Amino acid sequence: MALKPLNDKIVVKRLEAEDKSSGGILLPDSAREKPRQGKVLSVGEGTVLDNGKRAPFQIKEGDRVLFTSYAGSEVTVDGNEYLIMSEDDILAIVG
Repeated sequence: MALKPLNDKIVVKRLEAEDKSSGGILLPDSAREKPRQGKVLSVGEGTVLDNGKRAPFQIKEGDRVLFTSYAGSEVTVDGNEYLIMSEDDILAIVG
């Protein structure tokens, strides 16, 4: 099943959590932080402006992005977890 976001919403697949710390220590599941990076899977059509046109997105499908800790809403579709967020929740594109 494909998710098609509406208006200014974006569907992001969160990247997997690291299983080692930067010092090389293996982390149990309970100690891992949820990553704040993900891959953009799909984007909506953009926000409707006062003149009736749509504002273009700065990101595109396939971009790897950084987002805020509490960004978006988590949803599960067909056993896969996704985040649906607005473009304002995205901080940067990882080049």
